[in-house]
Amino acid sequence: MPSIRPFKIAIPDSRLVDLKERLLRTRYQDELKGVSRERGVPLADIKRIANYWATMFDWRKREAVLNQFPQFATDITAEGFDPVTVHFIHVKSTVKGAIPMIFVHGWPGSFLEGTKMIAPLTEGTPAFDIVIPSLPNFGFSGGISKPGFSVDQHAEVLHKLMLRLGYDEYVSQGGDWGAFITRAMASAYSPHHLKAQHLNLGFYGFSSFRKTPSLFLQAMLTPFTAKEKAGLEKTAKFFAEGNGYGAIQSTRPQTLGYGLTDSPVGLLAWLYEKLHDWADEYPWTEDEICTWVSIYWFSSAGPAASTRLYYEFQQDIMTTIERLRDWMDVKVGFGQFPNDVTTLPLLWAKQLGRTVFQREHPNGGHFPAWEKPEYVVADLRDMFGRGRRAEGLVKGTYPL
Repeated sequence: MPSIRPFKIAIPDSRLVDLKERLLRTRYQDELKGVSRERGVPLADIKRIANYWATMFDWRKREAVLNQFPQFATDITAEGFDPVTVHFIHVKSTVKGAIPMIFVHGWPGSFLEGTKMIAPLTEGTPAFDIVIPSLPNFGFSGGISKPGFSVDQHAEVLHKLMLRLGYDEYVSQGGDWGAFITRAMASAYSPHHLKAQHLNLGFYGFSSFRKTPSLFLQAMLTPFTAKEKAGLEKTAKFFAEGNGYGAIQSTRPQTLGYGLTDSPVGLLAWLYEKLHDWADEYPWTEDEICTWVSIYWFSSAGPAASTRLYYEFQQDIMTTIERLRDWMDVKVGFGQFPNDVTTLPLLWAKQLGRTVFQREHPNGGHFPAWEKPEYVVADLRDMFGRGRRAEGLVKGTYPL
C-alpha cells in the first residue's frame, strides 16, 4: 500500500535570503502619467507590496500558521506518467457520519484558498471531512516532467487520492480549474464514486436541443433579465479585454516562465493583477498577498509550472469543454458570484447534471472560498443538509 506521510512546510533559510536579495535588487519600469489599471498593475502598488515583502513580511510566521493544519504527502501515478507527489491538507470531523469532500483550487490560487472553510465545515451541520490538495505543478505538490498532463490526469490523481484516504464515495467543490477538474472527475467517476459537486465558475454554455431538448426550449422561451444581460456583457468583455494572460499561458508558457521564475516582482505583478481585478472589492492586506505569492515562489515545481495546464488544456479545448459541459449522472449545485470573471444565466447550468441546488449571491468574485467563505459554507450546508436533495448520498453519512 503506498504510504501517506506527514508533511510540514519548511522553506530553507537560504531561499528566504535569496528572495529578499532579489526583491531589493528589482529594476522597476516607469509608468505613463494619468493612466488607469486598464494598462496593468500600477507601479505604486507593486513598489509598496514588494517593499513589504522584502522588509516586513514574516514568512516564518505564515509558515507556522499553515503548519497548524494537518498536512500530508503521497505519491500517485496517472496512467502514462511517472508518480507525482501530492501535498494535501486532510481534516477529519469529529462528527459521526461526516461527508467526505475534496476542495479543488485553481489559478492563481492554491490550497490556501480552502483553509478558511475548514473549521466551519468540519464542525458544522452537516459536517464534512475536508481534503484540500495542492494540484500537481502547484504549491507543495510535485511537478509533471512530460507533456499531456491535463484536466483528466488531474482528475485521475485526485480521485486516487480520495480512494487512498479510504473514501470510496465523496463530494467535491471547485471553481476556476477546480470546476473543470471536478467536472472531469464526475465524467470519469460518477455516479459510483463522486456523488455530488458544488461549482462556482460559469463555464457552461447555451443548452443544446439534441442533448437537453426541454432545457433548450425553456432557455429559448425565457427572456434574459436585466441582470443576466449585464452578466453576459461583462463575460464578453472579459474574454475580449481581460484574457490576455490566458492566451499567453496557453500558447507560450515556457517564454513567460523565465520571468516568473527569475523575478519575484514579475511573479507578484502577474498574480496580484488577478487578485485585485477578479475579487469583489476584497480588502487584500499586504500580508495576505505576500503569503499567496510566496506559495508560488517557494512551490516545489517552481513558479512557472502552474501555467502549463493552460497549454495542455488548449490542445483539445473545444472537445474537452463540450464534454465537461455535457449532462452527467451527478447531483450538481451551483453558487453564482456576481463579480466573477464569467456570469452566465443560472438556467443554463442545469444542463450539467441533476441540479439540486442553485443560489445567486449578492456579492463576491472569483475567489469565493477566500473572499466569502461563509457563502460557500452556507451553500454546502443547504445543499447537503437534512431534507435537501443531496442528503445522504454518500454511504455512511447523514446530516444531524
